[in-house]
Amino acid sequence: MSGILDTVNLRTQMVGQNRLELLLFGLESSQKYGINVFKVREVLQCPELTEVPRQTSAIKGMAHIRGETIPVLDLSEAIGRRPIPEEDQPKAFLIVAEYNRRTLAFMVRKVDRILNTQWDQIMAPPKEIGNENYLTAVFEYEKKLVEILDVEQILADLYPMSTDISDDVATNEERERAREYNVLIVDDSAVARKQMQRSLEDLGVKVSVANNGRQALDLLKELLSKDIDVEELFLMVISDIEMPEMDGYTLTSMIREDKRMSGLHVVLHTSLSGGFNVSMVKKVGADGFLAKFNPNELAGVVVNRMRQVDHQG
Repeated sequence: MSGILDTVNLRTQMVGQNRLELLLFGLESSQKYGINVFKVREVLQCPELTEVPRQTSAIKGMAHIRGETIPVLDLSEAIGRRPIPEEDQPKAFLIVAEYNRRTLAFMVRKVDRILNTQWDQIMAPPKEIGNENYLTAVFEYEKKLVEILDVEQILADLYPMSTDISDDVATNEERERAREYNVLIVDDSAVARKQMQRSLEDLGVKVSVANNGRQALDLLKELLSKDIDVEELFLMVISDIEMPEMDGYTLTSMIREDKRMSGLHVVLHTSLSGGFNVSMVKKVGADGFLAKFNPNELAGVVVNRMRQVDHQG
């Protein structure tokens, strides 16, 4: 396991090249799942857990790891599969990860390997399976599909978050003026798109959505082909960083390389942790960086952009 951890610590050079590395793991069947290495703080054998009162049985207790008390989530049970029996927990592994400013440990049956791949090899789930699932992407590995779970959806179900914005984020006049603006949201997580859309519509802004960077770029190019000025149409683009087919860094670079839309205001947001995000934002030419998900911070970024545009006008 130390080999996996050593590998986890050497991966920041991957960012910005439309590449990623996935930690593969297993639950209650032979199906393989993947999680972005950049979300992983460490992997360890499951220690003895401290029981806590809980609303959901998927939370198995608290683990004390390096002086920090971290909730442990049985990932299999959280997605509606069979839980890991208590007697098998000492053989299980914990993937300690950071999502949306929250540190959790995901209990899994086994940890396989770290796989180097590219975002353009990661595909959105087939539309035929519908929306009622916890998949955010799939990719083929050794002639089998590896599933990437929508952890944001899982956490939203366990820890529902308000999407309301505070009254003091924008004045009444700014809320009225917000109706004139359109923001393009790009995110592969359905729950993340819904959260952001609700918050911005609460502000008064019109919202357009795309499910990944490729879809967003195609949309922008289609509008340009119709002689629509996308810099005039969209107040800004708010894009996730990790997405199948094309990540947010690559999307930003492609926007900057096209003279017809190089002036689009782009803010990148992510549930990833780490100082490398800030440097990569500058490297690809994005205008800002936003951590997921806080409705007031999201709305504040949009209001600040509105004020900037109004001042320039």
